[in-house]
Amino acid sequence: MTEHAPRHFSRRAVLGSMTAAAVGSSLAIGQTASAAPSALATPRAPQLLWHPDPAGDGLKAFEGIEADRGNAHPDRDYVVIEGGDHYRFNIWKDDRDTTGDGDRQRTESKGMMQDGTKLKMRDGETWSISYEMFMPTSLHGTSKFTHIFQTKTPVDNGGPYVVLDLGRSGSTETLRARAYANSGSPDIASTNLSPLRNKWITIEWTFTIGSSGKAGFVARNGTGSSAPVAVQGSMSNVKIPDQDDYVRPKWGIYRSVESASSDILDTYLLFRNFKASKGT
Repeated sequence: MTEHAPRHFSRRAVLGSMTAAAVGSSLAIGQTASAAPSALATPRAPQLLWHPDPAGDGLKAFEGIEADRGNAHPDRDYVVIEGGDHYRFNIWKDDRDTTGDGDRQRTESKGMMQDGTKLKMRDGETWSISYEMFMPTSLHGTSKFTHIFQTKTPVDNGGPYVVLDLGRSGSTETLRARAYANSGSPDIASTNLSPLRNKWITIEWTFTIGSSGKAGFVARNGTGSSAPVAVQGSMSNVKIPDQDDYVRPKWGIYRSVESASSDILDTYLLFRNFKASKGT
């Protein structure tokens, strides 16, 4: 028996649906697509979401500051705006963080805030983060950990996943971008630290968030897009999951004090021109 359209359908609606089906069938067989489908497939450019102004936003550019959490030195200024255009992260050799057993110290910012909105990096998203950084002679590479950038998840303090480390092997100090949560904490890119000190340099990260994500790293020996590349690298299958929460970056100095005492000095780290963009 032939099946008829329900009575409440108009003849125009039925004919319209039949025409649409015929057109769809024709495209599938003949592949005679119009310009519209290709326009829909064009990816959007990455969207700039974070671009804090130190003078205007101050420390509200971050979710928070982690420094002197035991309140041992309330008279010290740990993270300050300097010169109106950059952030200065100070640390003293006698600082101790409340984590560990008195074996580490921390002056860090956490997260990204833009106009009061918390920015969250989630699984499947691709983010680009860039900034300029100044490392003085007093900030040493160490035999134990010294992180000057970390990615973690707030919900369980998971990570660090990807880090930027200042390392040491004998007399050689290194700048190391590392997939820290992967087996063996392999280097994504590594270079000699010495030529990058006492000047503004540019750091560029690209992350695809996920348990098998991706990470790319570029360090430029200077500022601006034309500055020469000091080192670059990328890696797939990088562990950087959002843990059903989100991934957030951290900047500053987080280091073990179990390295040689000659490497644990009063020092600082400067940052400016923070930017973060999310791709499609």
